[in-house]
Amino acid sequence: MEMRKLGNSNLEVSAIGFGCMGMSWSYGPAKDKQEMISLLRATVERGVTFFDTAEIYGPFVNEELVGEGLAPFRDDVDIATKFGLEANPDDGGKWTKLNSRPEHIKQVAEGSLKRLRVETIDLFYQHRVDPDVPIEDVAGAVKELIQEGKVRHFGLSEAGAQTIRRAHAVQPVAALQSEYSLWWRKPEEEVIPVLEELGIGFVPYSPLGKGFLTGKIDADTEFSSTDFRNTVPRLTPENRKANQPLVDLLNTFAAQKKATPAQIALAWLLAQKPWIIPIPGTTKLHRLEENLGAANIELTPEDLNAIESASSKIKFEGARYSEVHERMSGR
Repeated sequence: MEMRKLGNSNLEVSAIGFGCMGMSWSYGPAKDKQEMISLLRATVERGVTFFDTAEIYGPFVNEELVGEGLAPFRDDVDIATKFGLEANPDDGGKWTKLNSRPEHIKQVAEGSLKRLRVETIDLFYQHRVDPDVPIEDVAGAVKELIQEGKVRHFGLSEAGAQTIRRAHAVQPVAALQSEYSLWWRKPEEEVIPVLEELGIGFVPYSPLGKGFLTGKIDADTEFSSTDFRNTVPRLTPENRKANQPLVDLLNTFAAQKKATPAQIALAWLLAQKPWIIPIPGTTKLHRLEENLGAANIELTPEDLNAIESASSKIKFEGARYSEVHERMSGR
């Protein structure tokens, strides 16, 4: 597996990371713990060194799973986790409560260290920007954790360009994690230029459009009752049907490259910048191997131009999040 550096930081990880959320949260019922531990270890054996989790996933149980699964490989992997989101009892326990007060950040760090079974958190992201706490205070709190040796690197998630600048001025930001794919290209407008200017790495989550870009989901697919994709406007049955042309486009290029649509979608991301590291997630070994195969696919400048030209003609339907969650992004 090719290695990449997250911007100007000394954090060097596999070109494709692994998003752990779906193992225990959000995409339907939690999967069997022992099966997921086996999958985590198979991921390391296949060259992946970068794993993504968060306190809120579960909550807590995903960090515990990752901690147990990766314990034998601690010196060989980098684990990212997040602070700043809490389950909100006023909203049915959903993750709509923000809390990035400095004292809370430090409490979260202590809990994450224990659950992950580590002495240092490799990358500590603010999960969503908290409008009630100045980003300078957030960056300052993480800076103190870095000075104490409890955190190695500071990251932001779904932050806007000016917030990134302000945070970076207090404590260098190693990485921004935000949604980015052929299906969601808004980061190209303001965020990616700022990341390039400041030397910050980019970690796209949902690089496969929450599964849609794999070609395995169509208008007739039914999600589990506990699958959060039921709340995603872009993934209603009518919008899946309307957005199918993008999957058809990926299928066309996949046929040319003897690949799958998912591999083309990931290869496209890898080709955008050398400091972009997507983190697709899965609960199946054959999907893991399919995703990692994207690292071996070369898209030529001609391929990229053709994808750009064809995709620019497609009009996508539906917002990527519910209104509540969309308001928490891009601040």
